[in-house]
Amino acid sequence: NFRGRVQDAVPKVFAAEGFAGATIDAIGHAAGFTKGAVYSNFGSKDELFLALLDREVEYRGEQIATALEDGGDPADVARSLSRSILDSVQGHADYYVLFVEYWLRAVRDPELRARFIARRRAAAADQADGIGASTVAALSGRDLTDLAQLVVTINLGIAMEEVLRPGTIDSDLLAKLITGLLDSVAGKGD
Repeated sequence: NFRGRVQDAVPKVFAAEGFAGATIDAIGHAAGFTKGAVYSNFGSKDELFLALLDREVEYRGEQIATALEDGGDPADVARSLSRSILDSVQGHADYYVLFVEYWLRAVRDPELRARFIARRRAAAADQADGIGASTVAALSGRDLTDLAQLVVTINLGIAMEEVLRPGTIDSDLLAKLITGLLDSVAGKGD
């Protein structure tokens, strides 16, 4: 589909050229479309990035929900999540490079910062809904939102290190961290 092909091209072009250096024309060319076609679906490079952000967050949410729905022993779930997170980072390294660059832009631009924060809050709320639907723990909406934000934050930290130095994060150690997190969530439901 059109949007998917464009969103697939975005991290590659941005990673190669940088956010400022990349053009809508180059993104369209990489996706096999004209600049006009891209502009008619995405009003700006910012809109392209934010659409990509939404897609990546949805993808991570699906990974988390799948691991949690499989249920079973928290340690097994944690190992599955650990492998999934590390595989995802390795498969989406360009996205994380772009994310860091965009984050820096948002820190420096108050208007962009407000939009970025709003989009990330909405993403955390969506993740909270997915986690809530996938767990047996009875957590309040606020607890789920906090948990989702923590998961997103941990994932970003892991991604930054893995992109910079692949293989840095030990999968078994990450699984222990996730097990502790899952155990703490399960404890809140008691």
